[in-house]
This record gives sequence, C-alpha cells and structure tokens, in this order.
Amino acid sequence: MIEKRFVRVKVADLVPYENNPRNIPEEAVADVMESIKQCGDGEPLDPIEIDEDNVILAGHTRRLAFLKAGIEETDCVQYLGMTDEQKRKYRILANKVGERSGWNFALLDEELGTLDFDGYDFGFDVDELDLDGMFEESDPAEKEEKLHEVTCPCCGETFMVTSSFEPQ
Repeated sequence: MIEKRFVRVKVADLVPYENNPRNIPEEAVADVMESIKQCGDGEPLDPIEIDEDNVILAGHTRRLAFLKAGIEETDCVQYLGMTDEQKRKYRILANKVGERSGWNFALLDEELGTLDFDGYDFGFDVDELDLDGMFEESDPAEKEEKLHEVTCPCCGETFMVTSSFEPQ
C-alpha cells in the first residue's frame, strides 16, 4: 500500500532523479519562476512529488526554478511504499499526460483576452492565434460518405454501412 504524506523539505535536500529523461529548457524554468511571482506571492503553489529518500518523482523543473529564485523550502508530496518500477513508470507517465492535452483555442482566446501577464511572454500570442474558420462546421453535403463493414454482435452477419450510419 502506498502512503502519501505532505511534508516541508529544504530545496537543497531534493534529489534529482539521475535518469530523468526530460530535457529542461531555461524557458521552462523562467516560466515556473514567473508563475510563482504572478500567482503564488513568492511561494510555489504546486508541490514537488518525491519518494521516501527525497528523490524527485515529478518536479525537476520546479526544483531548478526554486533554486534559481532563492526559495529555501517547499511543500512536497512524499510517497512511501512505491516499488522502483512504479516510481520509474510514474516519472514518465506524470510528464506525458500534459503532452496529450490540447487547447480549446476559442476559450484560450477568451481567457488570454481578459488577463494581464505584466508583459511576460508565456508563449501565447492572442494576435497570432489563427481562429478564423477553425470552429466553423463543415457543410454536411460536402462530407464524403464512406462505406465500411459492420458485424452484428448477435447473429454475426456482416453489413456494409455508410460513415453516417448510427445503430438504433
């Protein structure tokens, strides 16, 4: 059973995972520092995740930003009882999730239009987002009907149906 604890740890005592496969660009460190400045009143909001030996499971970029910003202590989530394999898997999966997520550009445009980041460039330029036509519905008449094979789960008979076919 994995136990989760919330602990306060000196940033200097956080141990980077020696086989961390993520590259950490300086821009990412700067973004974390700016997030702390604009949203956390100088205190990090997002805790670093560590194991029982203070080895980082998730939060290598945050650690670098904290060191650079002179933050001496931070909140951490410490997991006890994970196997080495679980730790290695979690390090990869925790980072991969963000890559799979996308943006709803219409909502992003609304949000960015109402926020002032004090001139800091997080990489979003509302003026450069090409929203024209991105959300228009295509004409159903232009949709090409394609046939594909469907097998009835009850009788096993195979039918050819169009791509717009919806079973009742």
